[in-house]
Amino acid sequence: MSRAFVKELDESADYDLPERPQSPHTNYVTPQGLEQLQERVRELNIEREALADCEDLASRQQLKHVERELHYYTERVGRAILVRPEMLPEDEVHFGAAVTVQSPEGERLNFTIVGEDEADVTQGKISWVSPLARALLNARIGDVVVWKRPAGDKELEIVEIGKI
Repeated sequence: MSRAFVKELDESADYDLPERPQSPHTNYVTPQGLEQLQERVRELNIEREALADCEDLASRQQLKHVERELHYYTERVGRAILVRPEMLPEDEVHFGAAVTVQSPEGERLNFTIVGEDEADVTQGKISWVSPLARALLNARIGDVVVWKRPAGDKELEIVEIGKI
């Protein structure tokens, strides 16, 4: 193969990283979610300070990555709308609610509806914009909701609503 059309990388060149895209959704956050975002900004500022005086190529590239992340998370904090779940009705599913559902087969599942940045399915935390959360929102104990999934729709009965 001819190398005539292969661009050589200039190791001394600095390359700009593209910005991380922001979600088009409103950035609702729980108090814990806001603290997580603020903590991430603090960590990135410390990292940026540590890399600021480094001259080697790897450090400069890492600094660009850190600055990109810092810009992203600073904007997430700036766009954050704090929702205090304790101020919302206790008898319906809402942002920040801990929900227990039961499938027709008797399987019980627990979910907490949180902001996009703090969603973590391994901890049962689901984003308020997820199909499951959308199905659950505004439901009350005893209601049956339909969770629209790629694997097929699933009915879930609301068994319990709590606070985080």
